[in-house]
Amino acid sequence: MSGTLPPLRWTQASRTARDTSRPRSCRLLWLVLLAGSLSCNTFSSGASQPTSLATETSAPTITPSATPEPPAFIPAACESVPIATIPPATTVAEPTPSLDLNPEIDTETQLRMLDSHVRTVNEVYLYPDFNGADWPGIAGGTRQRVEAGLDTEAFYAEMGDLIAALGDEHSSFESPVQVAEADADLAGQREYVGIGTLVQPYPEKGVLTVLVVFPDSAAFYAGLQPHDIILAVDGQPIVQDGVAYPHWTRGPECSTVILTVQSPGQAPRPISLMRFRVSGPLPIDARLVPTSDGSRIGYVFLPTFFDETITDQVRRALQDFGTLDGLILDNRMNGGGSSSVVEPLLGFFTSGTLGHFVSRTEERPLAVEADAIHNSQDVPLVILIGEDTVSFGEIFSGALADIGRAQLVGETTLGNVETLHGYTAEDGSRIWIAEERFVPLRSVSDWEKDGVAPLVDAAADWETFTFETDPGVAAALRLLGHE
Repeated sequence: MSGTLPPLRWTQASRTARDTSRPRSCRLLWLVLLAGSLSCNTFSSGASQPTSLATETSAPTITPSATPEPPAFIPAACESVPIATIPPATTVAEPTPSLDLNPEIDTETQLRMLDSHVRTVNEVYLYPDFNGADWPGIAGGTRQRVEAGLDTEAFYAEMGDLIAALGDEHSSFESPVQVAEADADLAGQREYVGIGTLVQPYPEKGVLTVLVVFPDSAAFYAGLQPHDIILAVDGQPIVQDGVAYPHWTRGPECSTVILTVQSPGQAPRPISLMRFRVSGPLPIDARLVPTSDGSRIGYVFLPTFFDETITDQVRRALQDFGTLDGLILDNRMNGGGSSSVVEPLLGFFTSGTLGHFVSRTEERPLAVEADAIHNSQDVPLVILIGEDTVSFGEIFSGALADIGRAQLVGETTLGNVETLHGYTAEDGSRIWIAEERFVPLRSVSDWEKDGVAPLVDAAADWETFTFETDPGVAAALRLLGHE
């Protein structure tokens, strides 16, 4: 059968690892209602002298002190619908499955797909020893189960387990439905019914932290802000027995949900939101930072590189800023993404070769062309990094610092600079395989092992501060010589 396998199609844009299994620091970013997991890696420490530390919050209290008002905003399509909540899905142990089902495939097709993906791993996987895994034995066991008969969804679950068994915790499998969802995310074509936030679960703290609020969403009208935390949904703690349930905010269009939320330094409060349709790309936060000396310091929060609209959003921000005295790029919550986003973004700030991607057999440069927006090529640049800066978030930040173009503030990253390439089979499923690792141009440090270290340590948990009290921004301003 090996001579009749269909050819694989290689996606032109690579991306760094997306992981859903790391136990300590791996946290999933959720578009509520649409879920999207981004890359993460294990912890590695780095020592530097702190400039400002915020204490970690204690276990939150989830009992609100007041009765929520009616929803702050009711869209026209929901005006005639009675205001009512629906019971939270507290009996559901896992996120509600997608309503879209994968097309059925028979056993013969399943075996072709299995052989295609196994062959790809054999040929391109970064580690010739398969990262110490008994890959032939694992693949053989999978084949036996497929030959015994699996329905389509069980087969795709089996394929997910197969790729995860490589043990690098970067490589992953996507079913055809998951491929379509991921491609829509990358294109910035999100559309879903929900409250309109990007959140990050912290199960160990019992909360979800708000990273981004979509314009004109239910969360926007309810006054939710980045750095707020969500503690409960309709009275049920959002984290139970160490498991976060972001999908409990899900529900039909025009249904109402009561959240218990808390802003930094304030008491928990209940808010009522009516779910409705949200569409469009994931927004960045771009603003000028107030300074006592009147300097023009720009700030851009980059939540991800897995959205190809990010490049144009940053371009517009730089155009609107005009000539700057300094620029702060916030990558602290950036879980990585696609080279098709990272490379043009790098071109705003530098040019030339920044390092190399090294595979089993060859290396290729990370080379970018200059694309100046006002004085973006030489503006003093500080990048904020932390434990949630992952993969291309690390490469972007570390490469600019490595060539002397930027200074880093924050915490040492956890180390995840393996690069994935996507291979799509005839059924539309896709595997992302760790095929390369990034080697910086000048530094001799092993970023995959040790992470990327900041010049100045300014560590604080995201939910402990607001933009106005952000110790990272304060440290960056001092580094830029402006306060």
